[in-house]
Amino acid sequence: MKKPVIAIDGYSSTGKSSISKVIAKKLGLLHLDTGALYRGITYYALIFCKNPDGSIDWEQLFKDFSKIHLDFQKVGEELLLNLNGKDISVEIRTQEISDLVSIVAKQPEVRNFLLNTQRNIAQKGGVIMDGRDIGTVVLPNADIKFFMTASIVERTKRRFHELQTMGIEAQVEEVMQNLITRDKIDSEREIAPLKQAEDAILIDNSRMDKKQTIDLMLSYIQKLGY
Repeated sequence: MKKPVIAIDGYSSTGKSSISKVIAKKLGLLHLDTGALYRGITYYALIFCKNPDGSIDWEQLFKDFSKIHLDFQKVGEELLLNLNGKDISVEIRTQEISDLVSIVAKQPEVRNFLLNTQRNIAQKGGVIMDGRDIGTVVLPNADIKFFMTASIVERTKRRFHELQTMGIEAQVEEVMQNLITRDKIDSEREIAPLKQAEDAILIDNSRMDKKQTIDLMLSYIQKLGY
């Protein structure tokens, strides 16, 4: 049986990446966290393409695309993001990156740069990919599409806990405002806005834990014959 191509879109801190990893393991699929790719570009921009006033030098970033090589390396059960051979998996999860990633991700040049990378990985099938525009733009012909959402209060709790676990200091109010701002930017951008694909299955896990969410999504996948 051909393994499916699964697209998962949705809001930040709904568990898209962690849930995708579990489903990928259970079904023997490759998991690709597209959000990590955008965070990788953001990390590069902050290190190498900053103006004296702290803003991003977009022209410099676009010129540097030929120098940017992002790939994933499997270590145990984890897929680590490498930038030009260096593991940046921890660095891309800081609040500074979170504050800027939606601005970087809405640049057409950045989206075009990463689009072919994502499609090429999915061509052979057996992939689960999560992000903001997977089912609508990157993989519009995916076999199964999900769209994940949860209340802003619940998402704030999850994101705050994630930062604490990583040893990153943050204020609850700051985390919530960051999520609200990112929601607005991602949903209103002209290029590939965050929205539910017409044929995507809506998953609201405001009142579900991780296991319940995974079980529900697996039940849909099994009903579709995979």
